[in-house]
Amino acid sequence: MSTNAVNDRAWVATRKGLFELSRHGVVWRIERVSFLGEPVTAVLPPDGKGRMLAALNLGHFGVKVHASADSGANWTEVAAPAYPPQPEAAPGPAWKTVMIWVLEQAHGTVWAGTLPGGLFRSADFGRSWQLVEALWQQPGRLEWFGGGYDVPGIHSICPHPQRQRELLVGVSCGGVWVTCDDGASWALQARGMSAAYMPPERAADENIQDAHRIARCDGSPDTLWCQHHNGVWSSGDNAASWQPITEVPVSAFGFAVAAHPRDPLTAWFAPAQADERRVPSNGAMAVNRTRDGGASFETLREGLPQRDCYDLVYRHGLAVADDGVNLLMGSTTGNLWSSSDSGELWHAVSLNLPPIHAVRYG
Repeated sequence: MSTNAVNDRAWVATRKGLFELSRHGVVWRIERVSFLGEPVTAVLPPDGKGRMLAALNLGHFGVKVHASADSGANWTEVAAPAYPPQPEAAPGPAWKTVMIWVLEQAHGTVWAGTLPGGLFRSADFGRSWQLVEALWQQPGRLEWFGGGYDVPGIHSICPHPQRQRELLVGVSCGGVWVTCDDGASWALQARGMSAAYMPPERAADENIQDAHRIARCDGSPDTLWCQHHNGVWSSGDNAASWQPITEVPVSAFGFAVAAHPRDPLTAWFAPAQADERRVPSNGAMAVNRTRDGGASFETLREGLPQRDCYDLVYRHGLAVADDGVNLLMGSTTGNLWSSSDSGELWHAVSLNLPPIHAVRYG
């Protein structure tokens, strides 16, 4: 796909199904619903062959994965990531897949980030999965802990667009990890982040940072943005170090971040009140946008509700299209908005969807 392409399809993963949308000008329409009534936690949009994956969390029936070979018209259940048998008396959380939090594809490999903190890979588009043992066996993993969940989880998977063997993952709460040898070894790279929820002597501990979401600028891959539990950070050296962004309007707390696909200075955030409340500040929905690398921000509100609003945007609820101009944002209240001008003006796509877990352009 061209880097200047305009995505005219999108997928919205919700607590009650997977919604496929099509765009007609600035208007989005729901074209199809798959898995109606079932919680869809993650979706991998169609690749160049029309192949898709959807992750479901069916409670009593467990985690399931379905694959499509025709851009979502038909689905077939395939294998789900499964942990090996847990050695007797092994410390840490149970070796059982609680949820698939994120799906990504790059360089012929599909990656799945799961609770309780395991990374899986598939070379056959979901027909089989392998646990990345080198990350799972890191001694530091036993110090990871859950943020909003009882167990830690991998929520951000950022492949390097130019280097096939390089991958970055974000863990809540377990910091930022990078491999440069296709998963054979891993380095902890959260230097500069700070966790106010820890005792002062451990605030800078890289292994317990709660990086809520990490996004890479694919056109300038050394640039990464992080919405952290305790603020916003950026990196210009491919995660070798992280710098805090100190002047964030409305609130420095939030979960979602979207990085411009080509401009390393531009990113969008969905601010909210701190973790005890998880609602918009002053009951008014807003999006923060920086176009100068975090030196300053514009707070964008036009078209978004400005009173009596209680929407929260999850980690994967804010997405920017390949053109770097069109955006989608979905909330826990089932509201979905679109913008065709970089966030200046927002349009309501639907105000009646189930709680939204993730939005993806395709």
